[in-house]
Amino acid sequence: MKICIISFDYWNYDHHIVKKLQEKGIDASHINMGAYKYKNFGERASNAISKIFLNKNIKHVKRQEYVVDTLKKLGPQDQILVLNPHTLDYQTIKEIKSYTPYLISYLYDNLERFPIEEKLELFNKIYSFEDKDVKKYGFEKITNYNYLSEQPIQAEEIDNDLFYITSYDKRRIKLLRKLTVRLSALEVRSKIIVVGKQVWKEKLKQLSSSKLFSKYIQLRKTPIYIDEVLDEYKKNKVILDLMRDGQEGLSFRVFEAMAFEKKLITDNPSILNYDFYDPQNILYIANDLELLNESFFDTPYKRIPTELFRKYTLDNWLNKVFGLEQTLNEKKITLYSS
Repeated sequence: MKICIISFDYWNYDHHIVKKLQEKGIDASHINMGAYKYKNFGERASNAISKIFLNKNIKHVKRQEYVVDTLKKLGPQDQILVLNPHTLDYQTIKEIKSYTPYLISYLYDNLERFPIEEKLELFNKIYSFEDKDVKKYGFEKITNYNYLSEQPIQAEEIDNDLFYITSYDKRRIKLLRKLTVRLSALEVRSKIIVVGKQVWKEKLKQLSSSKLFSKYIQLRKTPIYIDEVLDEYKKNKVILDLMRDGQEGLSFRVFEAMAFEKKLITDNPSILNYDFYDPQNILYIANDLELLNESFFDTPYKRIPTELFRKYTLDNWLNKVFGLEQTLNEKKITLYSS
């Protein structure tokens, strides 16, 4: 079986899908649009001029050409999965579809943030982690996944009580300002990092605001590699998870916390409806920060049942999205019959 994954792998999550498929003996390939680079300085300068004067991003066009050219080299595929297809034009997706009888998409952002309604007809199957989009468009519901392990990972020595890393977002910053006051009152040892090109705005605000925010929150323009983030998770009791505007689906932090058996603090109300929710492990704070207290940090993590843990692993996710168990069973029947 040949399966191709097409994505813009921002955080290096998607390569886990390909690796796991290959471990299953599947001929899996990954076309990462983020891997496309300018060929030279001239091409970079030309694109800059085009964006300023023509309002056209040549790199966007080149990335799509890169996808199609790579797919031509790979040849026909049994299945192709496109993750968040907002980065691809209608015609490009149509050409991708010509290489497979079964084109799938997984949306880990809502259509309010990245509208793609006109492209939906091109896909044989669409999965989404947003309940409202599932209900409105008839998508199939699926969550993100635990890509780290098939079994819980043993904890290392603890350095801090709480860790959080996030991209710059006005809603999150507003909540973090309130949260730092509460964390200070509880004397919680925390490490919070905000990353993005817009963090300079917060640095300016710090010049005229209290020092409490800057004491608890590090502002960085440059990104942090995922391996460094995972090392931080290991050394903390609790992982913080704050939603962006319009989000309902569960972020990867939820499943990273599950893999490392770390407690979770989140403002995502949908987590209350999941079968792994346990108030000893997960604290839903909403706007009521008074719920955040010492006892949550002091009580140990309560291990979830093995079958429930495995339900949210990447292995189980792949079986559902690509119908692997059914395919393997059909092969066994064919071999037995022959």
